[in-house]
Amino acid sequence: MNIIDVAVIGGGPAGLSAAIALARSLRSVVVIDAGTPRNAPADGAHNVLGHEGVPPLDILAAGRKDLEAYGGVIRTDSVLTATRDDSGFTLDLASGEVVQARRLILATGLVDELPDIPGVAELWGHDVLHCPYCHGYEVRGKRIVVLGTSAMSTHQAMLFRQLSDQVTVLTHNMPALEPADSERLRARGIDVVDAQVRRLAVSTDADGTHHLDGVELADGSVVEADAVVVAPRFIARTDLYEQLGGTPSPHPMGGVFIETGIMGQTAVPGVWAAGNTSDLSAMVTVAMGAGVQAGAAVNADLVAEDTERAVAAAAAGWTSTRSLRQHHPRTTTAP
Repeated sequence: MNIIDVAVIGGGPAGLSAAIALARSLRSVVVIDAGTPRNAPADGAHNVLGHEGVPPLDILAAGRKDLEAYGGVIRTDSVLTATRDDSGFTLDLASGEVVQARRLILATGLVDELPDIPGVAELWGHDVLHCPYCHGYEVRGKRIVVLGTSAMSTHQAMLFRQLSDQVTVLTHNMPALEPADSERLRARGIDVVDAQVRRLAVSTDADGTHHLDGVELADGSVVEADAVVVAPRFIARTDLYEQLGGTPSPHPMGGVFIETGIMGQTAVPGVWAAGNTSDLSAMVTVAMGAGVQAGAAVNADLVAEDTERAVAAAAAGWTSTRSLRQHHPRTTTAP
């Protein structure tokens, strides 16, 4: 079995960017991707220079073409197990195939743990949002309800207040507000309703598209809303990292991630991480940049290893030649 230079697990913005950087350095690289990107429900990606509002799946499709043009390989598959040996890493895929690589880049992203409220999952990425920078502009000036589930809910309300003067916080199960936070919310004209949420009122069009009609409270009353803001718990996909001996780190905002050093290097030798796997808040462009950095770092690491091998081989060859000359010295004939 041929051992490739680098296997990139995850074909999102980080993984594809890392693979392109490696392929442009003439490294053999394969991207293994299950085909379920986190931002697939979104209508468009934002803050992507030159690609503003382009659907995320279209951006990934273009990235795959770029990679394949440089000789990179993409496999639609999942990695079940990862092990390490003297030659590098062995990956067992769901299809039954086996991939061996000298280095690994984990760009497996994260899972959004959403509040367990009916309607939230159906509207996620459309009428249910979490990031004011990703989709806040699209709900500017509208009626925005912040579903209180953590201490971060107050911070979210402040950020969305920049986009609309119709912001309401439903305390639901968030911690009791500190007096200073209550004062800030009041000063910005943000309404606070102390109530539990039963469900989101959702209507469905003939084509199956879901729409938000409002937020139903525990007492049966409905708060009118055009968008609902939630605070998911972000859980990086760390299974493979743990199989290789790594330990995920808890994040201050909740959830877990893979902690990295400079340019994405992890605590496990030969393994790098990029994108939401190592940065829970990374948007598309941030993930792209992290991927390029990780790809460049892995290439440099391989160059160093290849150079050490070449030096050792040259030294061994020089020693072998010297020994041969000692046993068979060159003779000369006198004129």
